[in-house]
Amino acid sequence: MFKDYLKSRINVIILMIVVEGVFASSYFLFDMPAVTVLYPLILSTSALIVAGVIDFVFTFNKHRKLTQNEISASSDPIEKDYQEIIRKLKEEEAYSRQKTTSDYNNMVEYYTVWAHQIKTPIASMRLQIQSEDTESARKLMGDLNRIEAYVEMVLTFLRLDSDSTDYLIKEYDLDEIIRPAIRKFSREFILKKLKLEYEPIEFKTITDSKWLSFIIEQVISNAVKYTSEGYVRIYMSEPGILCIEDTGVGISEEDLPRIFENGYTGFNGREDKRASGIGLYLCKRISDNLGHKIYAESKVGEGTKIFLDMRAKKLDVE
Repeated sequence: MFKDYLKSRINVIILMIVVEGVFASSYFLFDMPAVTVLYPLILSTSALIVAGVIDFVFTFNKHRKLTQNEISASSDPIEKDYQEIIRKLKEEEAYSRQKTTSDYNNMVEYYTVWAHQIKTPIASMRLQIQSEDTESARKLMGDLNRIEAYVEMVLTFLRLDSDSTDYLIKEYDLDEIIRPAIRKFSREFILKKLKLEYEPIEFKTITDSKWLSFIIEQVISNAVKYTSEGYVRIYMSEPGILCIEDTGVGISEEDLPRIFENGYTGFNGREDKRASGIGLYLCKRISDNLGHKIYAESKVGEGTKIFLDMRAKKLDVE
């Protein structure tokens, strides 16, 4: 602050030095005694220093108030003009923030209602075909699963930035979360003739079951979608780290660091026009909120491994 103050007053300081130099030189030009020169110089310099200290204190107090969004009254007409500009800008900012919040809340309300309404025909169609065990029924069930997944993505995306959350953090048996996710894609496994390698993990973790289910379902969905033959394997790579591995098309080396970015689809996503590039982004956001860590390993043509680190964190348990 002091350096900035000196820089802002550099012209005044230079002017004072020049004035005192002219003042002192006038005494020496007339061969006056040194005392008659030094005494007024010391007095004037002392007065300037005192004035400078007072001005610095005044400037510092004004700076402190401005950093706390306090604008003090001023008699300076130029400063009054600046204060009026700041006041108008703050009013415009408040109006813009209020309008943005209102528009966002309206959008969230509309899409939330839409998502809940569309779940009714999805449930109806599911009931009509779940009793059939034909290839056509399996394909329709797979399409319904994808539609339902996209609807869940919309709801999840809206809830992530909501002012309130419905997290219920406590200890869960991981197998109780994984099994329903596997059953949800059972017909797609059968339709694509993919082998599922899964044995009870018998691991407990501190998390939220609903949000963790979304992550696991999204990863399994991607594994099934991009695997035409081979297997999907679900296991613990080491205690506390869940791995979902597939033998699918894999992810290129240049795409791998960006797969958790919003809207990024990579080469495989551009080949598959259905890819939205939002699924893994949501998984990353949710895992961060839950205190977990998600990362991937992959090679093109060999498959992909998605790791979810759920080792114990210091979380509040309800």
